[in-house]
Amino acid sequence: MTDIDQGHDKPIAADLAPGDETELDSGITHGLISYVLGLALAAALTACSFLVASGGALIWQPAIPAALVALAIAQIGIHLVFFLHITTGPDNTNNVLALAFGVLVVVLVVGGSLWIMANLNHNMMPAADIMQMQR
Repeated sequence: MTDIDQGHDKPIAADLAPGDETELDSGITHGLISYVLGLALAAALTACSFLVASGGALIWQPAIPAALVALAIAQIGIHLVFFLHITTGPDNTNNVLALAFGVLVVVLVVGGSLWIMANLNHNMMPAADIMQMQR
């Protein structure tokens, strides 16, 4: 039997993501536990990233960039859920849309910059030819 079947409009604690806050979670201790858990997970992921980057965790060297990308994505997820409280709830729609727009702008700026630099690099005259022209 769900919450809706019982006539309650408040979600029960089992249906919430770690970053969700409800009236049931009043008090400083619940918020403090959530932030400390997020901090511990973020610190563990950071330590794992340093271990992978130093070459001590992975034997196969080509896997290091892929592992760092995976750890970075996990780190982003931890920050979004535990610190920014971005969840899939209906009250977070505006936050998710603002985040998606921010990501879009960053991707466009970085991608456009890389595109422009690659185009300039492709169309540049080699340095040896430039040196001969100056003589």
